[in-house]
Amino acid sequence: MSEKLTIVIVGAGIAGLSAAVSCALAGHSVVVLEGAKELAEVGAGFQITPNATKILQRWGLGDEMKKTWAVPSSCTVHRYADGKALWHEAKFAENIQRKYQAPFIDMHRVDMQKILYDKAIELGVSVKLDHRMKEVRMNLDKGLPELELMDGTVINGDLVVGADGLWSRSRESMLGVKDQPLPTGDLAYRIVLTLDQIQDEELKQLVSNPALHFWIGPKAHVVGYSMKSGTMYNIVLLVPDDLPPEVSRRPGSVDEMKGLFEGWDPILTRFLGCVTTVDKWKLMHRAELESWTNKEKNFILIGDSCHPMLPYLAQGANSSIEDGCVLGRVLSHVKTREQLPQAVELFEKLRKSRGEKVARETFFQRHDFHMEDGPAQEARDKIFASQLGKEEAEVKFPSRWNCPEVQPWLYGYDAYQEVDEAVKQHLLSSCHHLSGLGTYKGSCCMQRGNKPPPQDKK
Repeated sequence: MSEKLTIVIVGAGIAGLSAAVSCALAGHSVVVLEGAKELAEVGAGFQITPNATKILQRWGLGDEMKKTWAVPSSCTVHRYADGKALWHEAKFAENIQRKYQAPFIDMHRVDMQKILYDKAIELGVSVKLDHRMKEVRMNLDKGLPELELMDGTVINGDLVVGADGLWSRSRESMLGVKDQPLPTGDLAYRIVLTLDQIQDEELKQLVSNPALHFWIGPKAHVVGYSMKSGTMYNIVLLVPDDLPPEVSRRPGSVDEMKGLFEGWDPILTRFLGCVTTVDKWKLMHRAELESWTNKEKNFILIGDSCHPMLPYLAQGANSSIEDGCVLGRVLSHVKTREQLPQAVELFEKLRKSRGEKVARETFFQRHDFHMEDGPAQEARDKIFASQLGKEEAEVKFPSRWNCPEVQPWLYGYDAYQEVDEAVKQHLLSSCHHLSGLGTYKGSCCMQRGNKPPPQDKK
């Protein structure tokens, strides 16, 4: 680095800390501002798919993750009423590792957040808690973005990264208007069970031997998997939203929840019989933005602030890790501050279309998992039946987790390779932006479709 950028990141969740680690690895100075008074990721379990585990392992986090992860050996899709296996991939973990050279794992969000936080601190990132953002604006005198906190403190940086989630104030600053999330029509009951809460020996064995289970039925589906090295079970129940419009989360009724799944697979209902408390979470999304950046290209959005998605492919956190990785990798090629706008343009070019495509795909998965009994459901189940007994699905498949068309572009994505190939193809250097080829001020010529400016002669 000939010049270090100062990067200010809003939010210390999975997206913000991933960006912090990646930007620090790129050699820049990073500050993370978090509004909460303590670091505590909201939520329960989450699934980290190969597109993200390969990044986390490259950052040297694999050994720490192994201490609490659970690797699901198999993947089964059950019919809701009787638990019949519509699909069963017995060698799921083995197949995933072979195809993508990275594992599919299940972890608790708090564990992953702590691992990323510790890595960020090790790399010299400054994480400031109880720093609540008010707005981001341009300082026209300095030509830099500045961030004002609720207490009036003003912080400047070369680049501000809005990673403050679904209810993002960064997004509102960029748009200049109040912008509320939109309901998807679904809500989630989120449940975490420890082994000591489960008396049923058969259920204990299911928890202790990690596997991925889906139950799919009319207007609803359920996912269950082990975490904490097989000592804890995570269950998410996805059902139609009945919360008032102004309520995003509230305690739920255990009896109401059980009633919604009366008549479903006895294994599932026995798990639900262990539940004593539960929360209801309204599932929200956002309209796609025209751009994730400001016109000056020194303020960007990542993660749920710009591409929140239904949890039906477990890609919210994984896509956020991708965002953070690509941002840092692009900025690793920046040698001077003048190159930053073009690097930001490349980041958006590489990330926006993929992030939004994944978000759209989650709605397609909802359609295929939530079919009511009838001709469409019967046709879907015939596709499942045509593949049952095979080691892997061989046709376009209702479960995108196993689909030979969707799974490769979802799990096979390599963020490092994506950036390095872009640089190799001179998407930046041909514009004199990076790699020591000088500076071209103005909009990226490749974006405009013009010829690159002539190289300076020395």
